Amino acid sequence: MSKEPLAARVALVTGAGRNIGREIALSLAASGTAVVINVRSSIEEGQSVVDEITERDGRALLCVADVADQQAVLQMVVEIEAQWGRLDVLVNNAAVRRETKLDDISADDWHRTLAIILDGAFFCTQAALRLLRKSERPTIVNIGGMTGHTGAANRLHVVTAKAGLAGMTRALAHELAPDGITVNCVAPGMIDTVRHAASSSANPDHRRRHHTLLARHGTAGEVAQTVAWLAGDGARFVTGQVIHVNGGAYLGG
Repeated sequence: MSKEPLAARVALVTGAGRNIGREIALSLAASGTAVVINVRSSIEEGQSVVDEITERDGRALLCVADVADQQAVLQMVVEIEAQWGRLDVLVNNAAVRRETKLDDISADDWHRTLAIILDGAFFCTQAALRLLRKSERPTIVNIGGMTGHTGAANRLHVVTAKAGLAGMTRALAHELAPDGITVNCVAPGMIDTVRHAASSSANPDHRRRHHTLLARHGTAGEVAQTVAWLAGDGARFVTGQVIHVNGGAYLGG
């Protein structure tokens, strides 16, 4: 495995058991970064990512924690510090993407969606700050979504949360700039992923209506490469940005 340019660094990727989170973890590990694989309940999937990294002579740690639980997040950071003594990169990826008509969204669904996406990013960022401030090249990357900018039917809770994540990114970029911490948001769209009923809808409405300019769907690996670039030396002058990875679908309608 190549050990440049992120060798000796440590990254936490939330929701890293499958799809985009998994590919982000693998991409960072391929550059030499030690990666903390966070999952809430998909322990077997998380362990498979850890195994894949270690089989390639990389470093990985599985941390089972619900990012919507502040105490669980704090304990996760304690485990990271005990294992490696540092944290350089935080990727807030954990999310749910279910489709539900407005009439049918329950209060529990609404609060749970915002809790995972927004509370999770807030709790993880706040808990990680002490370690990030010690890093020479600290980076936070939030994983948003195209519909947080275009809107979409039947996913008011998801769109609201993802739009809030973009706002959180800009606010954090201002507040953490004095610490040298870059904060950016990657907004994927039209990405081919395996959709699990527990966290997403199988064939969301916006995927049927939007078309990419490049006449294909993207891959989770392409999103991961964008995150890896933001975490590297080449992006140290980039902060407060939302970077769209959607093949031009945001432009093409």
